[in-house]
Amino acid sequence: MPTKTIRLPEQRSMQASSAITQKASSNLALAFVCLGNKKRMAMTALYAFCREVDDAADDEAVETGSRRAKLGEWREDVRRACDGGAPRFAVNQELQPVIQEFSLPFKLFDELIQGCEMDLVSNSFATDDDLDLYCYRVASVVGLLSIRIFGFKNPVCEDYAVNLGKALQCANILRDIGNDANRGRIYLPQSWLNRFDVTAEEILARRDSDKFRRLTAEWGTATALRFQKAAQLLPAEDRRSMGAAEAMGAVYWRLMHELRSEPARTLQLEPHKLARGVKLWLLFKTTLKIHLGFSTPNYG
Repeated sequence: MPTKTIRLPEQRSMQASSAITQKASSNLALAFVCLGNKKRMAMTALYAFCREVDDAADDEAVETGSRRAKLGEWREDVRRACDGGAPRFAVNQELQPVIQEFSLPFKLFDELIQGCEMDLVSNSFATDDDLDLYCYRVASVVGLLSIRIFGFKNPVCEDYAVNLGKALQCANILRDIGNDANRGRIYLPQSWLNRFDVTAEEILARRDSDKFRRLTAEWGTATALRFQKAAQLLPAEDRRSMGAAEAMGAVYWRLMHELRSEPARTLQLEPHKLARGVKLWLLFKTTLKIHLGFSTPNYG
């Protein structure tokens, strides 16, 4: 049965999504300035959805069962949006025309929600493989949705999105060690803690030590390799359309460089942030390089 045609929203009709995006003040939202109005509005709606499901999972004032039920409501509501039905949530109503315009599949939204649900099951990960699945679901999937909005030609661009998403998430993990520990969470896999003889109790106490610094140094090196792999996978014909993604890579690469130079920052309660001027310069520099046709990576 054919679905009705739904026009992409204009900025004035994106009140819910725009308010969420502006409040978040995230690096991802800042990268939207690289986009034209149509794609910027589409990404605003997608970002708002991601923010809402993430917040539903992380609201520790709500008991776990209720958070799980709320995520279930989001799953069913975005399914309605994908199927051409009538979603109840304002964010999904604004997202629905974006889903239709860019052929965003429900399976990716479902995978993202499954990633959020993983946070309800455990506060830590045992192995690299466990964390890799989590990173794919909460970050790579967002990349796979985003490149459909940006527009890509070469299927290899999907591999680029998967690897860049994991690199960004691993940089986030490094940045947020102290903040996560304050909430009783450890995203560094237990296998890494064992390898460097760091205990979970030391992480939760946000205790600095030589062995902790060796762990974070090695984590930074492994994350840098992820960035390099993503840069190598970006097809030449898609470099221009991936400007926003490349800008994100440049911002997080710089963030990780600052954290690696001062490891104690990773243990702060308030996650380390780049100065806004630095981020704007990196966005400008990345956009200019792409516009001028430079093929050198923006990170890695």
